[in-house]
Amino acid sequence: MLDRLKPQPADKILALMQQFREDPREGKIDLGVGVYKDASGVTPVMRAVKSAEQKLWQSETTKTYTGIAGDPAYNQAMRKLILAGSVADDRIASVATPGGTGAIRQALELVKRASPEATIWLSAPTWPNHPAIAGFLGLATAEYRYFDPATCGVDIEGMLEDLARAKPGDLVLLHGCCHNPTGANPTQTEWQRIVETVGASGATVLVDLAYQGFGDGLDADAYATRLIARSLPEVLIAASCSKNFGIYRERTGILIAISAEAGETAVTQQNLASLNRLNFSFPPDHGARLVTMILEDEALRDSWMEELEATREGMLALRTQLADELRRLTNSDRFDFIARHRGMFSRLGATPEQVAEIREKFGIYIVGDSRINIAGLNAQTVPLLAKAMVAVGV
Repeated sequence: MLDRLKPQPADKILALMQQFREDPREGKIDLGVGVYKDASGVTPVMRAVKSAEQKLWQSETTKTYTGIAGDPAYNQAMRKLILAGSVADDRIASVATPGGTGAIRQALELVKRASPEATIWLSAPTWPNHPAIAGFLGLATAEYRYFDPATCGVDIEGMLEDLARAKPGDLVLLHGCCHNPTGANPTQTEWQRIVETVGASGATVLVDLAYQGFGDGLDADAYATRLIARSLPEVLIAASCSKNFGIYRERTGILIAISAEAGETAVTQQNLASLNRLNFSFPPDHGARLVTMILEDEALRDSWMEELEATREGMLALRTQLADELRRLTNSDRFDFIARHRGMFSRLGATPEQVAEIREKFGIYIVGDSRINIAGLNAQTVPLLAKAMVAVGV
């Protein structure tokens, strides 16, 4: 049987990571992989996570399974962090998942079970795993306009025109904040127009909330998600703790499903639990338990929020530095959009040929569509990137 398997296309980002590892040059810079790094190039363990792990090591008495939906305290803590009471609790079902990717997979599995004829509407561009998972599940996909290369902002009129074509039974996937891969986000006024358009279409929304706290702050980054949740009858939310808690390898996520009526919640919860059972049975608990401990302990939460805010401000400072350096080198404001973008990513507007030239001549690794991970920079490497961009004519 195994001899019938066909080679699978290489993941472009993973292939870029391998190229970077094999590059013998000193001073090479990795701006491809989507992982937060501090100024020394390390993805640190947050202080609050360290403290919670020490407490857990001393207090944990069993490694038996949690419930199929994960620990109830984790589900409640994450609902509060994300929704902050914007929806009545009796309309909310949720399950812990292996990371945000697991939540996306479970959400699309749920859609396939409830509406197999659904079209999944994805932003152009979007995270490559979105269409990949939908395609693997046999779900139809369509794109809505999102990023305007001319302005490096959101093409709001094109977006609304395309989303108006969605139908009842379809799913519209929206990035809650810090759009991946572009870094361009709608304004609050634009979010209101998006909600009105999708609401009129009758489609259901899936919010991918992978970067809460990395853009404008924990509550500001949840603005769109909370607006969507309280405005529309049915909403799915896939959230990740990988970035804002720095626990990538613990695979900690959650899928929240908001039903139109409280009477539908029990069946929705049963279906979420059923999908967990079929895909991986009981979800992982270690990361979820750390998150719960941090969110429920005032001192740990304060420490976590302080460090998360410092992380966010550090990325904003790098954005400003890069935009300023490019303005100085080009005597132009055409790269000011970098400072306006939010989160870990921005698209620079370089061609694939220019990206390759930057890699070959300067040892700076960027994804082919010119997406960079801002957190892969530091104050010393920002001028190097700016110089390379100007040298190849970006």
